[in-house]
Amino acid sequence: MIPIVISIGTTHPWNVAGTGRDLIVGADRGVRVFTAVAAVSAQDAAGVTALDPVPLDVLRAQLATLPWEAAGAVRIGALPTLGAVRAAAAMVRARLALPAVVDPVFAASSGGALADDDARYALRDELATLPNVVLTPNVEEAAELLSSLPIERDTVGEAALALQLRGANAVLIKGGHFDGDPVDALATAAGVELFSEPRIAASMRGTGCTLAMALAAELARGNPLHHAVAAARAYVRAEIARH
Repeated sequence: MIPIVISIGTTHPWNVAGTGRDLIVGADRGVRVFTAVAAVSAQDAAGVTALDPVPLDVLRAQLATLPWEAAGAVRIGALPTLGAVRAAAAMVRARLALPAVVDPVFAASSGGALADDDARYALRDELATLPNVVLTPNVEEAAELLSSLPIERDTVGEAALALQLRGANAVLIKGGHFDGDPVDALATAAGVELFSEPRIAASMRGTGCTLAMALAAELARGNPLHHAVAAARAYVRAEIARH
């Protein structure tokens, strides 16, 4: 039986990120993806030019149609409003045995907000603290969730642990924005592990979404977290190298 991942998030016209990217990565990683769209965006290489949240009753209706009992994992991306965050959190909270990869996408990498302030606070306090969540912020998103000063290479592990201690099963901070070689930090109840390889001399948009979906696919297959993180990171590095 093909593993199932449920994707909740925002569209991207180019499908380099968001729910469209989830479908592409899911097919590549051998899982079936079911989607619920929380917002429709207009964006390109210059940034977000329009964002239209889906009415909350429509989002809730989408969520109610999804095959939750058959799913192996859920992947949550950009959620634009307080209502959208709470609707997603309610589904995750009701299924604490289901791994939930939460990527706190607050803004597009090329510029433009994808979540309002109330959504950001709710994700921090109501979704990112659930015990089945694997949180995957980049360093800027992690600093915002912690209301902290910018995170540096030598503090990324401490930051990941601080977020994990708020209740999540695990936190993987993506350190691709650091100067020099990237450093990622994984924090779990067992401690902190750092991952670093030489920077690839290529660039790719949507690396955060790609990593989150690849991680969800690995977890949906029943792979343990450490194996899933390693496999997802290797997949992203291979994708970057292809560009």
